[in-house]
Amino acid sequence: MESDAGQLPLSHKAWAWFEANKKQTLWGVGIILLIGLIIAFFLYRQNEEDVAASEALSNVAMPQVTGGGSRTDTAEEYLKVAATYPKSRAGARALLLAAGSLFVDGKYPEAKTQFERFKRDYSDSLFLGEALLGIAACLDAQGQTREAMAAYKDFIERRSGDSNVPHAKFALGRLHQAQNEPEQARKLFEDVERTDPFGSLGDEARMQLEDLKTKYPKLFAPLAPMPTNAVPLKVEKP
Repeated sequence: MESDAGQLPLSHKAWAWFEANKKQTLWGVGIILLIGLIIAFFLYRQNEEDVAASEALSNVAMPQVTGGGSRTDTAEEYLKVAATYPKSRAGARALLLAAGSLFVDGKYPEAKTQFERFKRDYSDSLFLGEALLGIAACLDAQGQTREAMAAYKDFIERRSGDSNVPHAKFALGRLHQAQNEPEQARKLFEDVERTDPFGSLGDEARMQLEDLKTKYPKLFAPLAPMPTNAVPLKVEKP
C-alpha cells in the first residue's frame, strides 16, 4: 500500500494518509473504551446487591480479558446482563461494554444507540465520559464530520479533567486538519503533545504537527520582532 501511495500526487498522498490515520484513531478510541472499562470493572468494589450482576458480567468479560473466548455475540451477551440487572452498577457497565464492543465490530449506529442509552439512563455514572466520547467517535466513524466535531468539543469543554481528553483533542484536531482549518488543528495537536510528551499519542501529535508545518510553513513562522528604530519622544526640560 505504501508503494502505491508513493506514486500518487501530494494531495492524494495526504488524503490516503489521513484515511489511514483516521482508522487508527478510531480503533484506538474503541480499544480504550473496551480495555479501560473492563479493567475498571475488576478494580471496582462491589456491594452485596451487585454480586449476582457482577458474576453475570464476569462470565462475559473474563474470556475477553484472558483471550480465551470468542468475540461472537459478545455485545448481545453484555446487553442481556444490562437488561437483567438495569439498576445495578454492573448492569450499567455491561451496557457500556456492549456499546464499546459494537463499536470495535464496526457497528457504529448500533454502538451510538447504546452509548446514548447509557448517557440517558446513567447520567451520574463515573463512566459517563466514556459514553460521551463513544458518541463522538461513532459520529466520526460514520462521516458526520461537523456533528462529530461538536461532540468532541463538548466533551473537551465539559469533561476537562477526564483522562480521555487528549484523545478527544487529537481526534478533533484531525478533523480540523481534514477541513483545511490548520490553525485550530495546530493548537489541539500542541495541547496533546504537551499533555503526553513521551507517549504514543504525543508522538502522533508531533507527526501531525510536522505534516502541518510542511503544508503550512507560514503558520509556524516566528513572529516579526518589534521595530527598534522608533523615534524617541522628546522630553522638554522644565
